[in-house]
Amino acid sequence: MTDELPPLQRVAHAGHVNRCMTALPFSQVEIESSKLALAFYCLGTLDLLGLLESKTTEIDRESWREWIWEQQTHGKYGTGFRPSPAMTPQHDDKEDYTYSDCDTPHIIMTYTALLTLSILHDDFSRLDRPGIALFLSSCQREDGSFGTVPNSSDSDLRTVYCAFAISSMLNDWSGVNVEKAIEYIASCRSYEGGYGQAPFCEAHGGITYTAVASLHLAPIPAPLTPAERRQTIRWLLQNQATSGGFCGRTYKDADACYCFWCGAALRILDAEISATSDPLNAAVRATGLLDPDALARFISSCQFKYGGISKAVGEHPDPYHTYLSLAALSMYPQTHDGHPSWQFEPLDPLLNAREQTARWAREHIPAPDRRSTPLVPSKLRR
Repeated sequence: MTDELPPLQRVAHAGHVNRCMTALPFSQVEIESSKLALAFYCLGTLDLLGLLESKTTEIDRESWREWIWEQQTHGKYGTGFRPSPAMTPQHDDKEDYTYSDCDTPHIIMTYTALLTLSILHDDFSRLDRPGIALFLSSCQREDGSFGTVPNSSDSDLRTVYCAFAISSMLNDWSGVNVEKAIEYIASCRSYEGGYGQAPFCEAHGGITYTAVASLHLAPIPAPLTPAERRQTIRWLLQNQATSGGFCGRTYKDADACYCFWCGAALRILDAEISATSDPLNAAVRATGLLDPDALARFISSCQFKYGGISKAVGEHPDPYHTYLSLAALSMYPQTHDGHPSWQFEPLDPLLNAREQTARWAREHIPAPDRRSTPLVPSKLRR
């Protein structure tokens, strides 16, 4: 395999997500009911590519802002954002609409809504901040985990991460029992050093990212021990396959999305590529370091000729894998003189957004009296 990469099809990838925002292809219609997540991956892709303003009009962006705010709903469990209006009856007076137990807000969609509005540079004047804190509290369960909606039976580390990310963006942790949530994260750690969706589950690359990111977002110290950190880094590094991509679980095939999930967890844990005198880094180097050039070659092979990036070679492209592949490239720039199409602005691995977008979120989402001292680990601020 040659070390020289072909150009990244930036314009074609922008065209793919623009088409998906207009009309989903048949292979993607199942995500229509989670359209708010689709908006994040599509607009987030344009944001990472630096093509948001050139590939959309101000009328388009204002339309998306208004549509997202229409998904903010209020009720007895607080305020949040619903996944889509698809399953909800239409009401003439949207401002007075109160949700029922059948169409409550969704914690993952609330996280994506806040980031998407940050991509669109909204001023968040319509955000019900106290209502969101109440909503988070309504989603937390006795064991410290969070359901996707109030009173749900589901819970895993993805929803814990969303609660922590939302609280961090608000700079308000009043809706979260942080100590109990950290205990729940610890209970999901596996013998391999990764984290599973729930206690006693198999270690998973995406879930390990949510655990690591949550611990670093927490407003109280929640570090891994040196031995735990070393074990987690080793497990993540071992997930990079010979193809250059990452697998999400041991002995599984590589999937483009895990280039972000595993790569971002490593970035947060400061698994630096450069050699240092730190004995921990020396131990990590012995297991084999992340290879950013091989990662880029794998993502290049997953590009679809008409735009979009798929999970693996020969699969259908989709906005989810397109966004996460580009997010991985934003964290791990090429170490050789590659084509300029492979260069990206840096990414904030804690919030999973371009650094400029993450700064907008931290500056505009908190209430005015909370904007001066954002609760973000200093070493991860820029």
